[in-house]
Amino acid sequence: MLSYSRRGARFTDRQQRAWDAHAGDLVIPTDAVDDDRFDLAEHFGRRAPLVVEIGSGVGEATVALAAARPSYDVLALEVWRPGIASTLEALGEAGVTNVRLCAVDAAWFLDQRVAPGGLAELWTFFPDPWPKTRHHKRRLVSPAFAAVAASRLAPGAAWRLATDWVDYARQMREVLDAEPGLVGGEVERWDERPVTRFERKGVAEGREPVDLLYRAAR
Repeated sequence: MLSYSRRGARFTDRQQRAWDAHAGDLVIPTDAVDDDRFDLAEHFGRRAPLVVEIGSGVGEATVALAAARPSYDVLALEVWRPGIASTLEALGEAGVTNVRLCAVDAAWFLDQRVAPGGLAELWTFFPDPWPKTRHHKRRLVSPAFAAVAASRLAPGAAWRLATDWVDYARQMREVLDAEPGLVGGEVERWDERPVTRFERKGVAEGREPVDLLYRAAR
């Protein structure tokens, strides 16, 4: 069961130019990830503490947070190709070089391509809320995924989440509170996380963001 829905993949002219200019260096091909010999460090050209962002969208948070953490490698997992292209454009304009992007399922990637204790931090900002009740089973934050995520975090490492759907925030707290490998809860808005266009749109529609912070308990 996929935790995302595929949207349109057509590029604007700007997105195409950004893709042509930067994808070869910054986008990890899915066939490379499929290879069991896959080594993420080869794609960054170094070994550094790893941060994974799930659902990076157009990269507004990705670029700002990665720029403030040059000693970390940031892997952005995003299946929407135009979003990847927009992120590439923003990375190029900002001169940020410690980000790589990949269009693979996040749950599979953490389970199959990240070693236990291999994450310095995990970010999940505004994941698809799947608002219809019959689709709630597709939400990313589930007991099974929480168990994998907890095992991939280094001791004391943080999983930062945000959502502007009240019932999803409640579900997140219930799931993550029940995971023995995690400790944490709802917190004040993380001031390092930039306010994105997506977040502003939600606020304008009457949805208030909720920030959560959990850490690996072991």
